[in-house]
Amino acid sequence: MPHINLPAGLPGIRSLFTFRPETAVPLNFLAQTLLHNPHPTLSAGERELIATYVSSLNDCKYCATIHGAIAKHQLNKDGQTVKAVVADMETSPVSDKLKALLRIAAKVQIGGKSVTETDVELAHQEGATDLEVHDTVLIAAAFCMYNRYVDGLATFQPDDEELYDQMGAQRAREGYHSGPLKLTKTEPVEAQ
Repeated sequence: MPHINLPAGLPGIRSLFTFRPETAVPLNFLAQTLLHNPHPTLSAGERELIATYVSSLNDCKYCATIHGAIAKHQLNKDGQTVKAVVADMETSPVSDKLKALLRIAAKVQIGGKSVTETDVELAHQEGATDLEVHDTVLIAAAFCMYNRYVDGLATFQPDDEELYDQMGAQRAREGYHSGPLKLTKTEPVEAQ
């Protein structure tokens, strides 16, 4: 049960965005910029994997599940790679460059000062650019904030994987500026 009176039927951060639209605008803009807008070198799927990985490290069920679903759809419906990254990033079937970036993201999740020059140099050795390192750190830091926002107010987090898949497909198609899927127990899920 949420700690504050949030709109019923809206899961996770979507309920918080509806509760406080003034803060939703910049938070959605940040997510859109970091995860969905075109990037010179990191695919939307790779950026969503970073968000998923950090959210799983933070044990934020809603964010890890929804961003995992978005990543799946951004990666040509490859849910196995998403599951592999969350289960054991080091043995997952992603590039060595992405693994180096995910290691940096994990350090940010612990605390920003945990990232070392060695971590960045190892990412550079795997082909990561300064822009990719920058964006990885920013995605990881932003998702620590998003995760704490969602969990700190005990938002509704459904257990139905199909619902997350539907929401993930919508976000992958439309980005972060479109309206939420409204979830109700008596009606089918529809885009709003």
